[in-house]
Amino acid sequence: QARLVESGGDSVQPGGSLRLSCGAPGLILDYYTIVWFRQAPGKEREAVSCISPSDAVTYYTEPAQGRFTISRDKAKNTVYLQMNSLKPEDTAVYYCATKRFANVCFRSPNEPDIWGQGTQVTVSS
Repeated sequence: QARLVESGGDSVQPGGSLRLSCGAPGLILDYYTIVWFRQAPGKEREAVSCISPSDAVTYYTEPAQGRFTISRDKAKNTVYLQMNSLKPEDTAVYYCATKRFANVCFRSPNEPDIWGQGTQVTVSS
């Protein structure tokens, strides 16, 4: 059964960096649009960044612009989210997700049909 697996979440101080990984047993990620979402306590799940198949398109929502970078390693079948200059408001559970047969980026958390289990990112001094 296809699934996504996130890792890399941790507790860091403001200004620190983390790299999240999204692996996919059972899928060839290069064929899939991958979206990173996050959900903070008491808030709705929101898109952070997206990469389309074959890296044709990437986008970043406003909180991530200039600080986060999404990338794909085809050999490792992994999508990464490099997060720099982290702020306390970046604290959330981060999820990677995809929608089968989608070849364009999307932002709605209602779109994906495959989700990872999430990885916790905590930014605090």
